Amino acid sequence: MKMKGYKSIVLWILACMFVMPAMSQVGEPRNNWSIGVNGGMNMSKVSFEPSIKQKSKNGMAMGLTVRYMSEKYFKMMCGIQAEVNYVQRGWNENIEDGTENTYERTMNYVEIPLLAHLSFGKDALDKGVKFFVNAGPQFSFFLSESEDMSENWDTSYRPNGIVQQYGKMVENKFDYGILGGAGLELSTGVGHFLLEGRYYYGLADFWGSSKKDEFGRSGHSYMGIRLTYLFDITK
Repeated sequence: MKMKGYKSIVLWILACMFVMPAMSQVGEPRNNWSIGVNGGMNMSKVSFEPSIKQKSKNGMAMGLTVRYMSEKYFKMMCGIQAEVNYVQRGWNENIEDGTENTYERTMNYVEIPLLAHLSFGKDALDKGVKFFVNAGPQFSFFLSESEDMSENWDTSYRPNGIVQQYGKMVENKFDYGILGGAGLELSTGVGHFLLEGRYYYGLADFWGSSKKDEFGRSGHSYMGIRLTYLFDITK
């Protein structure tokens, strides 16, 4: 898919986020602001071209969450959720060259997801369990990175001959892509507890991807799990 297609997808999701609440004005209005914290883990990989064999790299994620619930439309609650998160991404290579070499890259980012939030079942202020989905664009800013390799490091026997990634630092510090998730929310007298599974697909490359560059693709993706606690500041 060309970069123009990527941008079209992001614009379409942004349009859905803000047009959908406007279309649901026939529903019952709400004005429920909540704020809280989230934490969890990412299982990351990187899409490389040419490809590099990998295992999932586990990294932490934590941050702040703000949610605004604006409408109830039949059994669906409509809202918008924004976050500011510190996360670890990267990749863990699956080296199969007969040696005991290991290699792992840790990449630290600040992520800002802007998500349409839809929940089904209980009202936003009612106690109990409800199902929800999140979807929207995510923008990220690179902070730092580190390489971790075995002491007996030797690239002489790589079967595919791809070694340009070693020591190659991030060139493009701005990342963007599409984030989607689903989970369960438990609302109680002391706040809301959300357990969510997520998937992120990056549309940008962190290395140059022109014909003169070593890699035509270097984009992040991850599956993650988040536990979020929110408390209401308006009802």
